[in-house]
Amino acid sequence: MHEAALGSQQAVRTHLENVLPALRSLESQADRLAGWGVELAQRLLSGQKLLAAGNGGSAAEAQHLTAELVGRFDGDRMPFSAISLHAESSAVTAIANDYGYAELFARQVRAHGRSGDILVLLSTSGQSPNLLRAAEAAARLNVTTWALTGPAPNPLASCCDDAVAIDAISANAQEGHLIALHAICRAFEAEVARRGQGVPGPGADRG
Repeated sequence: MHEAALGSQQAVRTHLENVLPALRSLESQADRLAGWGVELAQRLLSGQKLLAAGNGGSAAEAQHLTAELVGRFDGDRMPFSAISLHAESSAVTAIANDYGYAELFARQVRAHGRSGDILVLLSTSGQSPNLLRAAEAAARLNVTTWALTGPAPNPLASCCDDAVAIDAISANAQEGHLIALHAICRAFEAEVARRGQGVPGPGADRG
């Protein structure tokens, strides 16, 4: 086999082997993920909302979470209020242009956040200035902050109300974030079902 192909095969094997530490790190925090899902269900069933933010690949994962809540994860149920702060392109570009990229999420938190809401912030480095400012803005509004990060300690995990830090290299930590989000959704759905709530009404749109 060509030497270049062998190098690529080894790179893939190494990447896949590095998934295992991320999974083990998540397993050690399973109770926290379950607790987040239960609390999220309690808040959203009471009329609060979820805000989520991240940069790059973490933005995609933040939007994945909000899509699961506004749409559905497994079974049919009522939609819940969840907003990805990076997803409205006109607001994002206006804020970045007028106030700077570091204010991108903080200004939206001040616009949308209300006491009792939850803000989920995703960052493999845990150092993104715009996420740190968003956490600070949320704290002033009594918005609960949860961080999904790479290895701790890091600034974002330290400044949020709670954090799940995945002890793995950046790419694998980001993959772990998606697994963590699905785990939270599992706990969320179980709590909604336990409470006998969230079932669509007779006129619900089943598209």
